[in-house]
Amino acid sequence: MASARDIRRRIKSVKSTQQITKAMKMVAAAKMRRAQEAVTAARPYATKLTDVLGRVSAAAGGSVSHPLLEVREPQKTAYIIITADRGLCGGFNANVIRRAAKELQQYENPALITIGRKGRDFFKRRGAEIAAEFINLGENITFGKAKEIARFVIDKYTAGEYDQVYLIFSEFVNTLTQRPTTVKLLPIEAPAEEKKEGAEDKKAQVSYMYEPNAESVLGELLPKYVEVSIFRALLEAKAGEHGARMTAMDSATNNAKEMIHKLTLSLNRARQAAITKEISEIVGGAAALE
Repeated sequence: MASARDIRRRIKSVKSTQQITKAMKMVAAAKMRRAQEAVTAARPYATKLTDVLGRVSAAAGGSVSHPLLEVREPQKTAYIIITADRGLCGGFNANVIRRAAKELQQYENPALITIGRKGRDFFKRRGAEIAAEFINLGENITFGKAKEIARFVIDKYTAGEYDQVYLIFSEFVNTLTQRPTTVKLLPIEAPAEEKKEGAEDKKAQVSYMYEPNAESVLGELLPKYVEVSIFRALLEAKAGEHGARMTAMDSATNNAKEMIHKLTLSLNRARQAAITKEISEIVGGAAALE
């Protein structure tokens, strides 16, 4: 059995760790609240942009061509993988990396655009082809950074270096749930309009007037769609990271509390054993003097 001094030292160490994990949980909770608000604000815009893109593309028909709509035989596939720069967030990074590793098996020698240090380090150690890396994005995700990533991907796709691009990130569901998701980013597939059963599709009958022309309008909408999709994925991943870290630090704090309780019991047993030993020695000495 460990001595009482050793157990006291361990209790002190665990209490210090508990204070750190508790503080990290509170910080993560505050950051997650802001990140969740940003995700909630971005989702309606992204959804509406997708809706508008679907209507305009459907109204333009097949007469309009754009490089981002061009479908080619997939010779070279690229994946944008979004992870965190730091750990201590449970299985957040591992789940995204596991999903990405599974997706990468479908194509030969895919190119990777890694966002976040954890994903970059994982695939770099395994010799994967990393075409670009973006790290240290900070806590406040800016649209400018999303535009920078989108510009790189769009240039590569329009130049014919990539034939299709997928986006892998962790979608924020709630504080306890983050869902790894794969989205096809390029070529852009115009979403189909939802139809109600038995109802006439009036939207398809609407005629649109383009100024100056349909190519110019789609030329503005399609790159914006790529930028917004990447921006939303970054926000989803950041909110999920903070939610996972808050949950992990809460679990670590509870585990530390349980460990302190067990160590305190061990300390009491050690003290009781020492007292019993001293009493036995006193009684034994007294009996020897008689």
